Amino acid sequence: MSRVGVVIVNYEAGDHLGLAVESLLSQTTPPDRIVIVDNGSDDGSTAGFAERFPSVELVEPLDNLGFAAANNLGVERCDDCELVALLNPDAFAEPAWLETLVAAAELHPEHAVFGSLLLQHADDRFLDGTGDCYHVSGLAFRRDGGARADVERPTGDTFSACAAAALYRRDAFLEAGGFDESFFCYYEDTDLAFRLRLAGYRCLYVSDAVARHVGSVTAGLTSDFTVYHSSRNQTWAFVKNMPGPLLWIYLPQHLLVSALLVVRAVPLRRTQAALRGKRDAVRELPRVLGERRRIQSGRRIGALELRRSMSKGPGVYALPLVLLVRARRQRLDRAASLEASETAVAPLLG
Repeated sequence: MSRVGVVIVNYEAGDHLGLAVESLLSQTTPPDRIVIVDNGSDDGSTAGFAERFPSVELVEPLDNLGFAAANNLGVERCDDCELVALLNPDAFAEPAWLETLVAAAELHPEHAVFGSLLLQHADDRFLDGTGDCYHVSGLAFRRDGGARADVERPTGDTFSACAAAALYRRDAFLEAGGFDESFFCYYEDTDLAFRLRLAGYRCLYVSDAVARHVGSVTAGLTSDFTVYHSSRNQTWAFVKNMPGPLLWIYLPQHLLVSALLVVRAVPLRRTQAALRGKRDAVRELPRVLGERRRIQSGRRIGALELRRSMSKGPGVYALPLVLLVRARRQRLDRAASLEASETAVAPLLG
């Protein structure tokens, strides 16, 4: 059986981190290694870890590397593992989560990424998502986010997996270059999935691999930080990865969706953050275009095959409004979620 490592990138996740680790130690098939990369937290979230979790490896870089680079570091450390799972510190795996993902990897050698069914931790009657979609306009979004949990989504291909709880073949992850560290965070899992797909790999949503996700504990769902990085990285992922014919066909749609996302930022009072993101995306285009040439030169699938894996249609233009409504609802859910998490962690803290 393949050796499996799990990487958790932590930045001031508070008591959620301990609960995430407990969920891994309670797996029906425990991981061979658990690596936590802590990005300079000063909230005490890793205090006493050596005593509480002696089998967990704690890596503490000197600086905050960001989600992308810290996960790359964790994957590199798992050099004796064929499979590496990523788990957010605010995601809590159900007992059979890892066993189910590993079984899927053994059953589907043609896939390199395996995603989970994510339930909302605040209220598990609702979904956090069932894999990620990528629209031809360059907008990535969580499939079934906010839908009722009784929605039936059988195991099958998706464009990407949410890296909050996903499994990767380590060799494919490294072959594709891992997460783009210039992204720092946000859209890095979509960007990697795009590059893996261009290299001929596929992503499988595994319906029986279940985890509960709080979401945006560190950065906040609609903070300046989140809006800025999402705005910038959305354009970088599109420009880097979209094959030439599709790039020119769908560039007008990309510009329209980008404008709608800026409009969406107005009622959130995040307009400047969204505009700064687009400004910095354009400023870095010479570098990004250089990466594009390298990526496209190694492309192994045709543009039409790639297009079949993407979402299409005008419904995406309403998504910024849907996201705005969802953001407001989830801000209310956040308080309930944090209270639920504290209640669940209390026994662990004695």
